Amino acid sequence: MTPEENLQKLGLELPPAAKPLGAYVSAVRSGNLVFTAGQVPLKDGELLAKGKVPTDVPLDVAEASAMQAALNGLAAVRAALGEGATLERVVRVVRVNVFVNSAPGFTGQARVSNAASELMVLAFGEAGRHSRCAVGAAELPLNAPVEIDLVVEVSP
Repeated sequence: MTPEENLQKLGLELPPAAKPLGAYVSAVRSGNLVFTAGQVPLKDGELLAKGKVPTDVPLDVAEASAMQAALNGLAAVRAALGEGATLERVVRVVRVNVFVNSAPGFTGQARVSNAASELMVLAFGEAGRHSRCAVGAAELPLNAPVEIDLVVEVSP
């Protein structure tokens, strides 16, 4: 099955790639690597949640937000590959960086990040296993609970 079919089987759909809100691009391809800009959990133009984890945003909502931000990252990858491209061109997910808008004393960034990591494995199988950084942040853009960026290897 293709990565898109794997996502569809889970009831998930790749959204259109988000338009940048500043002087940057959503993804850059350099050789066989695609680097995404930070992606927040926007769905249909709205954040799934706002605030700090876990005081404003419960852990299950933060995990769902991480999954949505990861889907948005994959949409940026697909868009960077050009018109009509699919995620079948992804050879390997190399790295996932997850920033969690953390309340003071919160140390569960890895738990929140696992939702994004698990999504990569569900979509790409073994090729979805990646290195990862899970970081607590004092603030994130738009007061998002998570922000994620990806590095993926793609076929020429």
